[in-house]
Amino acid sequence: MGKRLRNRTPMKLIVGLGNPGPEYARTRHNAGFMVLDRLVTRCGVGGFDSARTRFHAQMHEAVVAGQRAVLLEPNTFMNRSGLAVGEAVTFFKIEPAADLLIIVDDLALPCGKIRLRAEGSAGGHNGLADVQRALGSIAYPRLRVGIDARGLAPQKDYVLSRFSSDQQPKIDAALNDACDAIETWARDGIAKAMTKFNNAE
Repeated sequence: MGKRLRNRTPMKLIVGLGNPGPEYARTRHNAGFMVLDRLVTRCGVGGFDSARTRFHAQMHEAVVAGQRAVLLEPNTFMNRSGLAVGEAVTFFKIEPAADLLIIVDDLALPCGKIRLRAEGSAGGHNGLADVQRALGSIAYPRLRVGIDARGLAPQKDYVLSRFSSDQQPKIDAALNDACDAIETWARDGIAKAMTKFNNAE
């Protein structure tokens, strides 16, 4: 796609969180990866199996809603996600509050719902906690994808399992909604994206 992106701004850094490896593919905890996979397809830059390996992650360069962007899936496990994020933020001189978006799963949201926030605590999410550690700040946008509460199942078993047949159509729709939200964020900023998508039925 022409010249590769250089170490200069402005640029968007979009990071989906999950666990690497085929045994974790399409599990609930990998909702961030699933969104980014859908976004990569929408951008027409090939799958992450053909992405470059850099910053302890698989990386694609893309254009999202007219904005230059790096799409990143960390190669580390979820609780070490901050390593890739911190390295990429430093290299590309990203301003987290404006140009970084982290995509994660959320037990507190119904399956199929998405929620954007401009900043905030990790809320018990190990991936967000490590990103916060790496950045030294909670001031970065995040897009949460609902996976339903775990019910009586142990949390680890629930999040590392695949979506049920009832949940699957809901999560498929949510992936498209999430990509729409990412494009709005990239083009118009987090405030407008929150207004448009957080109140959507």
